[in-house]
Amino acid sequence: ARDLQRTHQQWFLGKSLDTFCPLGPWIVPKEELLGRDNTLSLDIQTRINGEVRQNGNTRNLLFSIPKLIATISAGITLKPGDILATGTPRGVGAGFNPPKFLKPPDIMVVEIEGIGNL
Repeated sequence: ARDLQRTHQQWFLGKSLDTFCPLGPWIVPKEELLGRDNTLSLDIQTRINGEVRQNGNTRNLLFSIPKLIATISAGITLKPGDILATGTPRGVGAGFNPPKFLKPPDIMVVEIEGIGNL
């Protein structure tokens, strides 16, 4: 997939191939995740073989959820249940020196506050 990302101006092709977006095992309604001030502030951590590689929070998104919805829905019809993939915190494999890419039999765990481990 990295070869597609390098030859295309957007990463969309390299990130949207069949089987490239595992989801679940469940989805939690936003009402169960909103804070007392009606904002979304969830810690997100990615571990590879127990090593923390990414550590972030949804309050640090480059664009707010309402802004993402407005921008995307200007050209794409969104329906209830649609999922908007927003990216990840700093710490992707290519960003390390030397790079740390996944390889068999690596185990990745993504933990999202209020949702659990994926």
